[in-house]
Amino acid sequence: MSHRPIWIEGGRVVDPAQGIDGESDLLIEGGRIAAWDASRPDDAVVLDARGKIIAPGLVDLATELREPGWEEDETIITGLAAAVAGGYTSVATLPTTEPPVDSQAGVQFVQHKAQHAGLAKVHVIAAISKGRQGEELAEMGALAETGAVAFSDADRPVQNAALFRRALQYAQMFDRPVIQHPEVVDLSRGGVMHDGIVSTILGLPSIPTEAEDVMVSRDLRLAEATGGRLHLASISTAGSVELIRRFKSRGNEATCSVAVANLGATDEAIRSFDSRFKVRPPLRSAEHIAACIEGLRDGTIDVITSGHSPRAAEKKMRELDQAPFGMSGLETALAACVTTLVKPGHLSWLDLIDKLSRRPAAVLGIQAGSLEPGSPGDVVVIDPEAEWEVRPASFQSKCRSTPWEGATLQARVEWTIVSGKVVYERHGTSD
Repeated sequence: MSHRPIWIEGGRVVDPAQGIDGESDLLIEGGRIAAWDASRPDDAVVLDARGKIIAPGLVDLATELREPGWEEDETIITGLAAAVAGGYTSVATLPTTEPPVDSQAGVQFVQHKAQHAGLAKVHVIAAISKGRQGEELAEMGALAETGAVAFSDADRPVQNAALFRRALQYAQMFDRPVIQHPEVVDLSRGGVMHDGIVSTILGLPSIPTEAEDVMVSRDLRLAEATGGRLHLASISTAGSVELIRRFKSRGNEATCSVAVANLGATDEAIRSFDSRFKVRPPLRSAEHIAACIEGLRDGTIDVITSGHSPRAAEKKMRELDQAPFGMSGLETALAACVTTLVKPGHLSWLDLIDKLSRRPAAVLGIQAGSLEPGSPGDVVVIDPEAEWEVRPASFQSKCRSTPWEGATLQARVEWTIVSGKVVYERHGTSD
């Protein structure tokens, strides 16, 4: 199938890169977008997209694949199978592995395994510091040369301000973004949920919003001072949104993202003491969700991420205070976004695809997120009206823990195409 042209017929093309939202046919040939509304080649594979949306493949800025070291949580192959089932054609992998991806050999290992899988494209995010210990910078130049697209210590945010400042400066030399999960560990240590009325009632150790806000403030100031490319990952508080909004209003440049889970359920869900609601950042109260949605609407928040941080079932089955933070996110992200953002009228389809595809590609500086002729043939075809119940037993991911379990979501991926090859087809797969 990969050698034959693909003709996607009669769909609604949503392409933010060109500002297009309208009906068209699409031809993919030679692994690239060839033409719109051209004549159909006789040997083409025909995909009937009537009533469906044709969009550039989704791009995730923060995927944990856990291999090497934590294969009980996820492997590169199972994670990428989950990615294409969710409409993702490119994922950027976080260095939450053992050993962490802080060497050229580490980058090459992930690249090789991903290429062998032949599913979604993988772009490696390397560690900022050696061993993700926050004490000494990794060899950024060598890592960039090997193909690392960005630097991040993932869920171990860099606490040392001098080290983080140097990271922003060095990464700038290689035109790479530094991705920080903003959290002051001294304020969040030991917490299992959002600090609010619910945590007080339940008597659970909590994570105050200040843990995020203080780090956001510090990192924005360092980005302003250095001119480095800062991306603040998984922001979740009203305070963070306002700080970033003011920063941008002064003409400064930085980007930020929000994880899908932080746009849906509130901290009320933790009343069940169910560890599938234990995610990082923690589920916040309704006012913080509203602030994040407004941040998406006015452009303060650039990107939506899947929050895919898989953890094995035996780990998530522990008591709430012992269970790790984490969830499976790649297979539900698109539908969760449609259900919580498009259906209620917060975002249009054009806005949503922009934040799930074009903008994350721009943050990483990769070729993706466009259906312009000549662009890579990375496409997702979506049934926007299909409703389905989230049943984790049918996930491609090894991780079956999701805050959406049992929920009815709207929109399903019909086909995912990577470099002109159909790598996922819903027809015939179990629901």
